[in-house]
Amino acid sequence: MPFELRALALTCSLKPSPTPSSSELLARQVLDELSGHGVRGESVRVVDHRVNPGVTVDTGQGDAWPQLREKLVAADILVLSTPTWVGHMSSVAQRVLERINAELSETDDEGRPSMYGKVAVIAVVGNEDGAHKIVADCAQALSDCGFTLPATGSTYWNSEAMNPKDYIDLDSTPEAVATTTATVARNAAHLARLLRERPYPSP
Repeated sequence: MPFELRALALTCSLKPSPTPSSSELLARQVLDELSGHGVRGESVRVVDHRVNPGVTVDTGQGDAWPQLREKLVAADILVLSTPTWVGHMSSVAQRVLERINAELSETDDEGRPSMYGKVAVIAVVGNEDGAHKIVADCAQALSDCGFTLPATGSTYWNSEAMNPKDYIDLDSTPEAVATTTATVARNAAHLARLLRERPYPSP
């Protein structure tokens, strides 16, 4: 299948490359599934770049967000992948959402918010619980910024309670996670094509 769409995974691990990361693994699994639906994917570990705090497109002072934003603008699908820390998304993921919030002030040539027409999905891993709350927070923020989330718009894995273990240390991907990840990718690619063919109306 030829690549018709593009996906960007913003992996919000606290670990810089090349340290192994569970968030990176799940993000790449989503991208692998997307590739089977004609989507070319790229994963960026955000912590490898200097992303300043703020809610503007460019804060200056060596800010690397404008370069990451170029990739986001070019993508049809955003995969936001985050670990779970003390029951919440990582501080890196929070910062990414804050920077994406600046898109509320950006519009396309027809006056639509810049992220309209883009699909977002969420991937969460953790050796503690909290995935549902993180998905809810991310989904609300991404929707507010103009992204559209498909049915089954998230995939996650949590270790069992009081028995911490990392996703990257599993011998194999649990069937439920693999099935959900495949559904996320299938639905995201389908929705991205629909939005490309029938974009939201301009104001």
